[in-house]
Amino acid sequence: MYSGPVIDPHHHLWDLSMGKHPWLLPSDPTVQALPGLEQIAHDYLPADYSRDASKHNVVATVHIEALWAGDPVGETRWLETLDKSNGVAVRYVGGASLGQENALSVIAEQASFDRVTGIRGILSWHPDPKKCFVTDPELGRNAAWRRDVAALQSHGLNLELMMYPYQAEIVREIASDLPGLQIIINHCGSPIDRDAEGMQRWRDGLKLIATCPNIAIKISNPGAYDHDWTLESVRDVALHCIDCFGTERSMFGTDYPVSRIQMSYDQIYDTFKAIAASFDLEEQAALFHDNAKRFYRL
Repeated sequence: MYSGPVIDPHHHLWDLSMGKHPWLLPSDPTVQALPGLEQIAHDYLPADYSRDASKHNVVATVHIEALWAGDPVGETRWLETLDKSNGVAVRYVGGASLGQENALSVIAEQASFDRVTGIRGILSWHPDPKKCFVTDPELGRNAAWRRDVAALQSHGLNLELMMYPYQAEIVREIASDLPGLQIIINHCGSPIDRDAEGMQRWRDGLKLIATCPNIAIKISNPGAYDHDWTLESVRDVALHCIDCFGTERSMFGTDYPVSRIQMSYDQIYDTFKAIAASFDLEEQAALFHDNAKRFYRL
């Protein structure tokens, strides 16, 4: 079982008293695809993360934008004020309204912060409207959206990407058109449809995008689309990710506290460690630490 240093490349922080996260409130229907939000609708700050991670050798973490309402650079400024002594949120993936009029200026401002290594984009469209994060299935082909993504490459920023298997071909196009852009896929590529057809669609989608050398994947929040998860069901998903991307382009991450809706922090990393035990120590170090260190320039 891996006991070396861990970098968690995916988690969130929020202070609800600031009024910047209306999506966590039951009166806001923005994120219908995430049931159970009432379980995490309370402040989550560096001390809370450190408490949850206390049984694991977490030496650094990467904060992922948390749908901050209004000026997304405000979230980055807020993160800059937080305690870094335990390594929590020492790198950030910021927000920007890709495809919108002010996105280029927001990207430039985000890039001015040394701790910002990327911007997150969301393409997760599903035929079931209740599972959608966006309304346009072709958003990834939108000219303004693609213009802004190209700007990330010029600023040396990664594209952090949420997608469903339905967007695999679009993601492959983006990676092929912008070979200098590092793309990092969130949450195993979101195997949301758990029937045989849906899981095959997910497997085929990962195989397709993995052919692009500038795409990496985070094996994060493994219970998000697997509410009746077992070690074996998580293992099947994690090993397919690693089969496609190799141990050099795969990372384990938590998505805490969102992932707490299905799994505790210890359950997430204990499960990952059990799965990774079949790999040699160098490969385990890559999955838990070294790849995140490289991709997030720690």
